[in-house]
Amino acid sequence: SDRLVEFPLGVFGIALATVLLPSLSQTHALKSVEQFSRTLDWALRWVLLIGLPATVGLTLLAGPLLTTLFHYGEFNAHDVQMSTRSLMAFGIGLLAYILIKVLAPAFYARQDVRTPVRIGIIAMLSNMVLNVILVFPLQHAGLALATALSAFLNAGLLYYTLRKTGAYQPLPGWLSFAWRVAMANALMGVLLWIGMGDLAAWLQWGALTRAWHLALLSTFAVVVYLLTLWLLGIRPQALLMKPVSE
Repeated sequence: SDRLVEFPLGVFGIALATVLLPSLSQTHALKSVEQFSRTLDWALRWVLLIGLPATVGLTLLAGPLLTTLFHYGEFNAHDVQMSTRSLMAFGIGLLAYILIKVLAPAFYARQDVRTPVRIGIIAMLSNMVLNVILVFPLQHAGLALATALSAFLNAGLLYYTLRKTGAYQPLPGWLSFAWRVAMANALMGVLLWIGMGDLAAWLQWGALTRAWHLALLSTFAVVVYLLTLWLLGIRPQALLMKPVSE
């Protein structure tokens, strides 16, 4: 479950952080507070635009995904069901994991390493407490959920600190942007929930049938999401060019 969550995190979150750090460092060196904030704002919009549907898709398709990839040989139906619980719990925190990858470089670019480390320690301690609280009612899924919740705490504290210090000021239009992205994800999620059917059917299908259905569902979800964004007036291509200083 952890490896499957790290796949979209590595493809998007780490890639975005790698691009973001040099830009933030450049704007900080030029003492352009406004451009620093604009660059971070650009990255956060991309996090919401891609990270939220990835979270919804991974959480809803946890069972079909695990069945298609691993339900062979000794990996039986019970293993799929138990792994589905942990993947759904881990998947809830995917958006927070990506946010951390984007928010932490904002501190590193300002030569502030202590603050994200201090916040990371707070999140780690909260993770330990949540492990104890959640492991009894939810078993192994409780450990995964504790990791996800502590990641949201980590991301929230990073964001709060950037706002408090004035390093980041959201640009206008965030409420409208977030609402439209949320609506697109809600529609995509409902249609995915209906389309994926019962996990018992996936467990009975052969490998090719599972792969075909999973590919069809994934493609359908992407098309529905992008089409809904377009109908709501969001053009992802408008965010392709990030703001950079001259």
